[in-house]
Amino acid sequence: MKKLIIASTSTLHGGSYLDYLLPTLADFFQDCSSILFIPYARPGGISHDEYTDKVRSVFALIGKEVKGLHEFEQPQQAIKNAAGIFTGGGNTFLLVSQLYAFDVMTVLAEQIKSGTPYLGTSAGSNITGLTMQTTNDMPIVYPPSFQTLGMIPFNLNPHYLDPDQNSKHMGETRETRIKEFHSFNSVPVLGLREGSWLEVLGHAITLRGNLSARLFRAGQTPEELAPNADLSFLTRLH
Repeated sequence: MKKLIIASTSTLHGGSYLDYLLPTLADFFQDCSSILFIPYARPGGISHDEYTDKVRSVFALIGKEVKGLHEFEQPQQAIKNAAGIFTGGGNTFLLVSQLYAFDVMTVLAEQIKSGTPYLGTSAGSNITGLTMQTTNDMPIVYPPSFQTLGMIPFNLNPHYLDPDQNSKHMGETRETRIKEFHSFNSVPVLGLREGSWLEVLGHAITLRGNLSARLFRAGQTPEELAPNADLSFLTRLH
C-alpha cells in the first residue's frame, strides 16, 4: 500500500527546518530505523553532503538515522533497500534530471508503490504528480522528460500563493500560470499552500494542515478544498 506525505514546503516562516511536520513524521516513519535522503534538487551553494547533514540533524530528533543517496555506489539498490525515503526541495528541473541521469525514477516509483514510506517537500513533492509541468522553478537544466512518479493522479503547485489584490505587480499570478497549463493539458492541478500537506494511504488522499488548498480543473472554476478534505475522487477521474 502506498504511504506518502507530500508537503508544500520544508520550512514555515519563523520556524526551523521540518519542525512543523516532526510530530507527523515521528508517527509516519515509526517502523523505519533509517531514512534514505535524496539531495539531488539542491543546486549550488550547498553540497549533497551539507544538505544531507542538515536533514540528518533534524531526523536525529525523532531517533532516525539518515544516509544520502549520493553516498551509495549503486543508487538503484540503495532505493530498493531503503526502509523510508525523503526527497528534499530545491529545483525540480535539476531533481528530475538527476533522477533520470542515475536511472532511479522507475525504481523509486516501484518502491513507493510497494509500500516504502515516502516524504517529499517542495521539489520532492512536485515529482509525486503525473508530471513536473506545474512547478514554480526555473528550467536551469533540461530533463529528458517531464514525466515524474505518478503517485497521485494530478499535478501539484507547491508554495501556492493567492493573488494579492493590493499589489501593483503586473506579472502573472500562480492562478494565471495554471490556467495557461490547462490551455494545453487536462491534468488537474492542486495549489498546495505552505503549511499544508497531502497524506496518501493506498488510494486514499487527504489534505492535512490548517489551510485550504485550491483545486484547478480544465474548463472549470477553481475550487477551495477544506482541511481534511478527501481528494480520492481525483483517482476515479483519472
